[in-house]
Amino acid sequence: MVSLLKTLLSMEGYQVVVLANEVNILEEIRAHQPDVLILDLHLFDLNGLDILENIRNASDIAGLRVIMSSGSNVKEECLNRGAQGFLMKPYIPDDLFKLLKKVIAS
Repeated sequence: MVSLLKTLLSMEGYQVVVLANEVNILEEIRAHQPDVLILDLHLFDLNGLDILENIRNASDIAGLRVIMSSGSNVKEECLNRGAQGFLMKPYIPDDLFKLLKKVIAS
């Protein structure tokens, strides 16, 4: 799924960086300085909400725009904890593109 999303986003003109699960996500965010982070709620041994909380608590990256995604309906929790957008899986690429444009424009 990640490979497909990377291809589709690249075809739409986005520069995409995919992070491996074993990397320090906060360090990678600092190194790449993305405009938007698309973050799944469940990441092997990590929890996306914990990562979001760490981002919001880090003064140098606290303003990063984050779109959360999950197969569970946790939209309100994600938004309440600081995400700018939420996508319920499965979703169609057009929904992601629309949300990305909206979040980037905000």
